[in-house]
Amino acid sequence: MAAVTMRLSEIGQQLRAFRLESGMRADEIAARLGVSRAALYRYEKGEVIKLDTVQRLAELLKVSPLTLLGIGVEYYSRPLSFFERVRQVEEEADQILQISDPVAYLVTSPEYDSILNRAIAEQVENKQLIEQYQEIFTARRESYRLRRPTMITMLSEQSIERFLQRGVGEAIPMSDELRIEARRVAAMEIGRIAELIEAEPIGLQFSLLADVESTTNCILMRGRERMMLAINPFRCDMSPAATTGVSLVTSAPEAVNAHQRVIRSALGRILQGQESSRASPFPACTARHPVIHSSSPQAAERSRTCVTASYRCRYVKGCARIRRRHPS
Repeated sequence: MAAVTMRLSEIGQQLRAFRLESGMRADEIAARLGVSRAALYRYEKGEVIKLDTVQRLAELLKVSPLTLLGIGVEYYSRPLSFFERVRQVEEEADQILQISDPVAYLVTSPEYDSILNRAIAEQVENKQLIEQYQEIFTARRESYRLRRPTMITMLSEQSIERFLQRGVGEAIPMSDELRIEARRVAAMEIGRIAELIEAEPIGLQFSLLADVESTTNCILMRGRERMMLAINPFRCDMSPAATTGVSLVTSAPEAVNAHQRVIRSALGRILQGQESSRASPFPACTARHPVIHSSSPQAAERSRTCVTASYRCRYVKGCARIRRRHPS
């Protein structure tokens, strides 16, 4: 009974996410429901809602009533609605484990947002969509800063290589000048990850899946009451206008357990790598790999190459340690 009560209290969160997924305006949904827009916003904030209203909302948003109640699988075909739902779950999560992008968005720098926003602004004409997207990501980072849930991020070597080659916003068309800047920011973000690995901050861990290509992008978020799984084809540096995938969010035990088994297996390979590196360590690199902050194509290429060489040359405790040092 407690679980059912808890899920009923989440209807407002589900409603907002599915409203964004539908693409309909709040006043349009309110009019078709026969309620005021203010009443709809109150529902989204968690006000008690009648079951017959839930039924009508489900029909309007083209989802099942059980899904709207938080029971079952939620599907999202728009990055905006998916990341809004992730934001909601993250705000109540105590632990986050993700196999996903070549970076962990929650600990990226302001430069990452800046270059991404510039790239999106060049391609997307819907300014309201851009503002909503930016607000969601800003809220995600702020929530993490205030709550500091434990976070483990597993990165694949191949995804880091692609990130360094293409830069932030890989799938977003952009000018040559902006692409060079995107590569520079990508190199800087990988350098930041290296610094975090070296610093070993409490509650934050990065693990490298060396020689393993991740076949799924997923996030496991554990709260006090249950664990939620998000399977995501949408990278955090893609355009909010993209519609080339379907993501899902669920708390179904069979889905959560299956992904936990995959993650345990991956972590086991990392631990074996630790033992192997102790028995037969990789040779230490004597070069000081620079990260060049320059707008020239030659310097950007040199920066990307050096950073790539840097993370390859160090393998300690299952993680790539990338050193950002200028030549002595």
